Amino acid sequence: MSATRDAVWIERFAVAPAGGPTVAVKDLIDVAGSVTTAGCRALRARAEAARKDASCVARMRALGARIAGKTNLHELAFGVTGVNPWFGTPPNPVDPGRVPGGSSSGSAVAVARGEVDLALGTDTGGSVRIPAACCGVVGLKTTTGRIPTDGVWPLAPSFDTVGPMARRVPGVLEAMRLLEPGFEVSTSAAGAVGRLELAGEVEVDPVIDDAVDRALRQAELEVGSLRVESWEGAWRDHQVLVGTEALLSDASLVSGDAEGLLGADVRQRFRDCRAAASTSEDARRRAERWSAGFRRVVERAGLLALPTLARRPPVVGERGGWMALLTAPVNLAGLPAIALPVPAEGRPPASLQLVAPAGREDLLLATADRIEQALAAG
Repeated sequence: MSATRDAVWIERFAVAPAGGPTVAVKDLIDVAGSVTTAGCRALRARAEAARKDASCVARMRALGARIAGKTNLHELAFGVTGVNPWFGTPPNPVDPGRVPGGSSSGSAVAVARGEVDLALGTDTGGSVRIPAACCGVVGLKTTTGRIPTDGVWPLAPSFDTVGPMARRVPGVLEAMRLLEPGFEVSTSAAGAVGRLELAGEVEVDPVIDDAVDRALRQAELEVGSLRVESWEGAWRDHQVLVGTEALLSDASLVSGDAEGLLGADVRQRFRDCRAAASTSEDARRRAERWSAGFRRVVERAGLLALPTLARRPPVVGERGGWMALLTAPVNLAGLPAIALPVPAEGRPPASLQLVAPAGREDLLLATADRIEQALAAG
């Protein structure tokens, strides 16, 4: 194993020239013999090499996957831009002037550049889907609790999930079969989806909205309009709850001298978390009510469709706090969702997000594959 200066990778491994698919692993996830840095110099300075693989890595390796290395991320997975002051910022391969998205930035870039077949990321509020959208690849947020998170540095354990990325939907299916032996895609895609209407609550770039609608039409899906109340409120409650848990997960890094070793944006986020901690019980009560209602809506619809990002990714140096606005409420409800690139004017492409009932990754992948094939056929 050897370190690298490439901002996409924190560590590269030698891999056998032949075998199963190559896999990049977000450096939040343990790989035996490698230090898990979580993209944080303070953690790297005190951490020891992992004694064993995280369960998700062990499962993939047992089925022949070749682990190619550990990829960069937003520090402590606590951010959405992918900008990292310690290990550098992975360049967005679609539009180098824009952020790669976070927190699983390096995983998305490694896949988009064709350096690996598959990648593992984590998604607590959009951290697989957001970089997938920024870099024009496919990313799957799995149902909360479906893929074990032991051996994964925690951010907010109630919301943390492990999920795969690939350039196309069949790659994500291959990754799911490695993560969960016996996993199979649904024999039929959804014939209809509920299109989430966000006008009046969330401002979405019309170019992105149009791209999502065109993709659904091209796949010849029946589309019905749906509204969900208090979407932005759910996003804000998610921020409070994740922040409350993050203060506990990273307690040793956010007190005393260690805090001075964190990047400025992450330090500020932890300050904001402390300020909001007194509201967490109210946020939890609202979140439970909202999540129950949202799960019922998705169950009735079968699948829900909306953009992954409300507008183009920010340029490097701009603030990106809005980037989880359309993804984090899905984590609040614990549901699976997939981000799929769809054509749009300009760069990068737009990204369509599909949300399914709990445990229905099989339906998500079947429907995403139908859409992808329809788009490829023109």
